[in-house]
Amino acid sequence: MTTTLRTLVTAAELDLLRGRDDVLIIDCRFDLADVDKGEREYLAAHIPGAVYAHLDRDLSDLSRRELGRHPLPDDDAFSATLSRWGWRDDMQVVAYDDANGALAAARAWWMFRLIGHDRVAVLDGGLAAWRAGGFALESGAPRREPSDVQVTIDRDAVAWFAEVERGRSDAAALLLDARANPRYRGEVEPIDTVAGHVPGAINRPFSENLDANGRFKSEAQLRHEFLTLMRGRAAAQTIHMCGSGVTACHNLLAMEHAGLAGSRVFAPSWSGWIADSSRAVAAG
Repeated sequence: MTTTLRTLVTAAELDLLRGRDDVLIIDCRFDLADVDKGEREYLAAHIPGAVYAHLDRDLSDLSRRELGRHPLPDDDAFSATLSRWGWRDDMQVVAYDDANGALAAARAWWMFRLIGHDRVAVLDGGLAAWRAGGFALESGAPRREPSDVQVTIDRDAVAWFAEVERGRSDAAALLLDARANPRYRGEVEPIDTVAGHVPGAINRPFSENLDANGRFKSEAQLRHEFLTLMRGRAAAQTIHMCGSGVTACHNLLAMEHAGLAGSRVFAPSWSGWIADSSRAVAAG
């Protein structure tokens, strides 16, 4: 493959890539209210050749609740998942979902980045864009030749509790919360046990990365919007969070697409923050 795709890919571009031995397509559809819905819909119809990534089983380790609702899996578990999919480190990976990248294509994109694999992109507009283009779909689960890989998740590239705590009193740090505004303000909380946000965090709903058609805004527009929030800070001083470390990845992806590389995700996010009742909570 001559071109490496690192942030977004169009449906037309993906149609030209699919079927190649050095391309892995991953369907990441997930519904927080019905955790098996995404897999059911995948089996009914998906982009030809795509494997399925279940947010809870494949992209998380739900046994570590002190780290939030969607903790990162350990190295061996993620290695086994990648091996089952037949992933190799020479592959271009493309992830997609039906939530404009938020559940959970951007999460998969981020996790590949954490293992040092940057040949990974998200389908801009997701499955809706693929359908709108009139491209082929297939049902069932494709048979893939397993690989044998061992990867290491770079946890130093992730933001953790101590850093977020320090950042609350450091004007040089920027914590961006990707949840919808009513959840950030603490007016509603449909999922977690405590409402509100980490004191000092600024709200940047991931939906603001998208245009009216559910596609990512232009690189220039995203760059302008994030630079306005950053107020002179470097991208490396920016930490993204959300409810459980999933939609936060959408803001990370948007910044990378805008040429603002180096920000990170607070993996435990809000659900991990409130696992310790001694941590400060803000509302409004």
